[in-house]
Amino acid sequence: MNHQIQHALQQLNGLILGKENVLRQIFAAVLAGGHVLLEDVPGVGKTTLSHGVAAVLGLDYRRVQFTNDMLPSDLLGVNVFRPNEGRFEFHSGPVFHAFLLADEINRASPKLQSALLEAMEERQVSVDGETYPLPQPFIVMATQNPTEQLGTFPLPESQLDRFMMRLSMGYPAAEAEKQLYLQGGSRSSAGSLQAVCDARQLQQWQQQVSQVTFAQAAADYVYRLVQATRQSGRFAAGLSPRAGLAVVGAAKAWAFMQGRGHVLPDDIKSVWVAVANHRVKPVQQGLTSAQVLTDLLNHVAV
Repeated sequence: MNHQIQHALQQLNGLILGKENVLRQIFAAVLAGGHVLLEDVPGVGKTTLSHGVAAVLGLDYRRVQFTNDMLPSDLLGVNVFRPNEGRFEFHSGPVFHAFLLADEINRASPKLQSALLEAMEERQVSVDGETYPLPQPFIVMATQNPTEQLGTFPLPESQLDRFMMRLSMGYPAAEAEKQLYLQGGSRSSAGSLQAVCDARQLQQWQQQVSQVTFAQAAADYVYRLVQATRQSGRFAAGLSPRAGLAVVGAAKAWAFMQGRGHVLPDDIKSVWVAVANHRVKPVQQGLTSAQVLTDLLNHVAV
């Protein structure tokens, strides 16, 4: 593994105990140029983790607490009239940061959620007919509470599709939680994390990820997995080609993190559920999308 990425993961493992696989998947998404959605109950460390990832990557970071009365201009920015100069001046909003934490994104109204859509997909925003490019790289890490909790607006499918991965941290393991009680809260220690790169270095890594070899056999395997989601009886609707491309990008990043210049089936398996689970809804009651997707890994030929 790239020693800088390994050092970053080691630091984050000390910040968020017992969640190494989640951390690796987040890094894979970032290296592939994707956005990440963390879905879990409040208080398990989603915000702390996001702050830590931005710190070790050396990126310009901004946290935005989404609320139901927040307006698109609060996120994107607004034009302010300068009477002495007879012109409007654009004041950029918090979206103009390399790493944006959209905290509790599903507490915002659909109007604000849609305002974030262009930024995530096009890496630009439009205000009063003018288009403004966002910093590069641009990464959105959003958190959301379970939709059955009060005051939430479920993200529409088109918005969910803009996230490369949906991850859940879950409750910590017993020993990790006991250690947390002994040490106290870990958010304050996020400020002591050392950056292993900067925006320019991250862009170079992302370029190297895009050049990782993806052979015909790997493409055939991804196609068989995607095609299996479209068979009746499993999901209400199968995965789209764009979802398949997200699997390819994440698998390339996973291979890069392992120090390889080519993708293996294990790389695809490692990212499959995280990339696909928020894009499908199982038909059978009582099963989660992650359970059905995991079952596909056991039945689809490599």
